[in-house]
Amino acid sequence: MKMKTIMAALGFSLLISGAAFGQGVIVPRPCHSCPPLPHAQPLPRVLKIKSLNINTKIDSQVATTKIEQVFENDTPYRLEGTYFFPIPESASLSDFAIYEGDKRIAGEVVDRTRAREIYNDLVRRMIDPGLLEYVGKDLFSANVFPIEPRSSKKIDLTYTQVSRAEGGTVSYVYPLGSGRRIQQQPIGQVAASIEINSPVDLKSIFSPSHKVSITRDGEKRARLSFEGSGEDAQKDFQLYYTLSDKEFGLSLLTQREPGKDGYFLMLISPKVSLSEEERLAKDIVFVLDTSGSMSGEKIEKARAALRFGVESLSPKDRFDIISFSGEEHLMKSGLIEASKEAKQEGLRFIHNLRAEGGTNINDSLIGALKLFHGNERPSMIVFITDGQPTVGVTDVSQIIKNASAANHANVRLFAFGVGYDVNTNLLDKLSADNRGTSDYIEPHEDLEVKISNFFAKVNYPVLSDLKLDFGGGVEIENIYPRSLPDLFRGSQLTLVGRYKSHSANCTVRLSGKMGSREQTFTFIERSFPAEKTGNEFLPRLWATRRVGYLLEQMRLNGQNKELVDEIVALGTRYGIVTPYTSYLVTDDIKVANSRPLPRDRSTRARVANAPGSGSGGLGSTIEQVTITGSADVAASKAEKSLRESEGINGADQTLATTRTVGDKTFLLKDNIWIDTEFKDGSRLSVVELKFGSDQFFATISEEPKLADYFALGEKVIVVFGGKVYKVE
Repeated sequence: MKMKTIMAALGFSLLISGAAFGQGVIVPRPCHSCPPLPHAQPLPRVLKIKSLNINTKIDSQVATTKIEQVFENDTPYRLEGTYFFPIPESASLSDFAIYEGDKRIAGEVVDRTRAREIYNDLVRRMIDPGLLEYVGKDLFSANVFPIEPRSSKKIDLTYTQVSRAEGGTVSYVYPLGSGRRIQQQPIGQVAASIEINSPVDLKSIFSPSHKVSITRDGEKRARLSFEGSGEDAQKDFQLYYTLSDKEFGLSLLTQREPGKDGYFLMLISPKVSLSEEERLAKDIVFVLDTSGSMSGEKIEKARAALRFGVESLSPKDRFDIISFSGEEHLMKSGLIEASKEAKQEGLRFIHNLRAEGGTNINDSLIGALKLFHGNERPSMIVFITDGQPTVGVTDVSQIIKNASAANHANVRLFAFGVGYDVNTNLLDKLSADNRGTSDYIEPHEDLEVKISNFFAKVNYPVLSDLKLDFGGGVEIENIYPRSLPDLFRGSQLTLVGRYKSHSANCTVRLSGKMGSREQTFTFIERSFPAEKTGNEFLPRLWATRRVGYLLEQMRLNGQNKELVDEIVALGTRYGIVTPYTSYLVTDDIKVANSRPLPRDRSTRARVANAPGSGSGGLGSTIEQVTITGSADVAASKAEKSLRESEGINGADQTLATTRTVGDKTFLLKDNIWIDTEFKDGSRLSVVELKFGSDQFFATISEEPKLADYFALGEKVIVVFGGKVYKVE
């Protein structure tokens, strides 16, 4: 096999200095020595990617990444092609090979000046905007031949670079999204494994893009992994981790355009390891619904989960168990220490639980709250039910008031709803008002696994009653979550907010209770700059949490047109899926036809596109709809996902008429991709460009970031740098 490889330095600055990894693509063409191809069967723009494996090892911030890509030629023709792979400017390419069957053939680096000519010629000749994603990146390019019909072609390469570090936070980026707009279909399968070895303790480990599995090996080592397919396989992978030798680590990421409010992400993490001596004693009461509807597999799974909870208690903890149906039954009349004998008694009580009778939620909660008499140690109730109140006090608002009035000891209430016949308004409000959380176990989910995982976390409380003080040096607003949750071992607090002040360094103080002791941790010289780029996911992450908060407020407290309008504006601006856009109504949502809405069921509004609403805009016509059963649970879980989102993955959508690029969202109207920041009648100066013209490429050369926006299509309107760019 004859092969040439071209290392190209296009002369543009990287979009993210030192972190612009990318997705390789093969642009096919007929082989010159083969018979002509029939015109009736044109070649694909790029070859499909069957699989991608990423294996990264980061030692003291030096990241070595090995990728293996398998491409598919599903045509009946022998092809050759040009392979493009964008690499970071500071990277050292150590290995590259193309496989001929099982035979591995190493690549050869030759002339680098030819790559730019090849690249621009492909863009012009193919009239393919998607290739513009590679502008602004240093390209590795190779000629690939032969690519046999109905076969696969494997390519692997390895490169090393130093990961970017800022303020104690290290970042690693692998843009799987590169090439996403020139792929005929999503990547078949992505698997990634990242190993971090650090000489300094690892605190927060955070991915705003993917749900990663994290395994810790002490304070200085961690392994991460994720798998994906379809659209999920084409989101840029972003990773941040914090280095600190302090008991608590705090890292700060910011994003701010000149003249606008800034956004920040703050990560707070305790140390990973806690000895038994450091483990705080807690008080916990397990409250289980044993009404008739819990019979069968439900009660068996609940008993197993409670057994795990009791067996995992520390001898210093105190506990009790309450079962309830028509009336509550206590294991003991007061909290008892979790001795070996007491745990055995608890296990016997659990074994004898039977499902029968109605559901008396009010009396069971009041009875549980009366068991707590002080707040010198973390106190919590774990409440498990599969139904709605049917015995005793059944009015939802009264149950909420009664529980709040009885909670004199600042007890956290963690509610678990089992199945679909639950009142999500009641459980969500109870947990929110009592500084806990709610969760739901659907019929296809494992109750035992989900609740056991919860027990494994809360068994190690670290800091409660958290408070943050920014010292007055910066004006902070709209922080989410609104109420700071308690911290447990292995957990981290992710705060997202906005700031308004001029560039400022401030001292952040975190205070809270370690048992009965007040503790304060001080973090000096935290910067909130007047201008900062490189964390473009932050505005959308903030908007996602804001939308989740507003949705919850309306579901629990009733409709409000001002909040609906804000949700529509945020959803449109940032491409966030909400229940207030006409294209998101599902079969589970039925129009209420002016019927009165039940008091104990959640409601929604639907916003229809209004005539004359403007370019890409949404109107404000509101229709009331009612959600019940599985949709009610799904709505609560979706809102929670938005409120607690740690990244853009929580807001992702695949609507054909919406695209998110960096911190911008575009809507497709009349075959034009229009920036949601663009307003008709804008007084900004307009730059009109013909796609593929010399002026078009010259503009990209001056502003490489525009290439990502122009890659959407041949017709684009984007607001950038105080100008409006119109590509036609």
